[in-house]
Amino acid sequence: MKSLNILSVLVILTCLLGCKPAAEIKPREVWSKEQANNWYQHQGWLRGCNFIPSTAINQLEMWQAETFDTATINRELGWAASIGMNVMRVYLHHLAWEVDTAGFKDRMGQYLRIADKHGIRTIFVFFDDCWNPTYRTGKQPEPRPGIHNSGWVRDPGDILFEDTTLFTGLEMYVKDVMKRFSQDTRIVLWDLYNEPGNSGYGNRSMNLLQKVFRWGREANPSQPLSSAVWNAMLGDLNGYQLGNSDVITYHQYQNDSLHRKAIDSLRVYGRPMICTEYMARKHNSRFDNIMPMLKAENIGAINWGLVSGKTNTIYAWDAPMPDGSEPDLWFHDIFRKDGTPYKQEEVDLIKSLTGK
Repeated sequence: MKSLNILSVLVILTCLLGCKPAAEIKPREVWSKEQANNWYQHQGWLRGCNFIPSTAINQLEMWQAETFDTATINRELGWAASIGMNVMRVYLHHLAWEVDTAGFKDRMGQYLRIADKHGIRTIFVFFDDCWNPTYRTGKQPEPRPGIHNSGWVRDPGDILFEDTTLFTGLEMYVKDVMKRFSQDTRIVLWDLYNEPGNSGYGNRSMNLLQKVFRWGREANPSQPLSSAVWNAMLGDLNGYQLGNSDVITYHQYQNDSLHRKAIDSLRVYGRPMICTEYMARKHNSRFDNIMPMLKAENIGAINWGLVSGKTNTIYAWDAPMPDGSEPDLWFHDIFRKDGTPYKQEEVDLIKSLTGK
């Protein structure tokens, strides 16, 4: 990351925070259960996908100016809307903001306008501990044939543990983006950190997790803040996420019986619930056995993947196909690149549940 003059950093942060010294900014409280449930009553049943256009291999290729593909975004969100999807979960990346701060926020606005045209709202994700630990600006790598998410990148990745001065820039990034869109009703919520502790990080991710929740509460957007629990073995991280999220979000890629147990364990918190990742056919997490259950429970249902593309998520995490041939059973995704469904019966089911 570029080094920043400390005086410039302080000036920028002071302006972002309404010209008050950072020490005077009091973070807002976690929403009460009543506040969270009242908010959720006005959202309707949220259903959608984790979205990246099929022409992007990772978050940087999606958001960098030279590869920001509005035509594909528009076309593919149209397919999502045609089956009744009304929300997309979309990953950002701090490096795209760093190299072109104004342009990055303008592109976020363009994305929101396109999505809104299709009746689709957005969950933006800031940080992520999954897949490749390093990254660079400019041209992104080509997909490795048959390898799931071969080019996806973490944010901020290993560099965070090597250069703690990175926190200053990350705080600027989070607060700048939130301040720009803090009152935007096209945004459902801010997902602050995807799967903290993944990639073997464990509790090393706690520092950034705590900081991003504080930054979010200091920015004080109108939308709720959350970070999804995803691994029952990460007790310290789970406890912090559940204790500081306005709305409970979670990931569950297993069968309906295990998914039901996860729901029951999270109900005790008395807050609205959104499943922000599910649907891995190989693991018996499918539309036919999970999506109806989530609708019946009034839990938001956001599966992984919309259109088969450069992320290669039709291939399973643990079953690469180096020859690049199409697997008989797709792992994720709903549509082919031409807009035809992978399985018509799945699309018919989704439409029956969404009223399309």
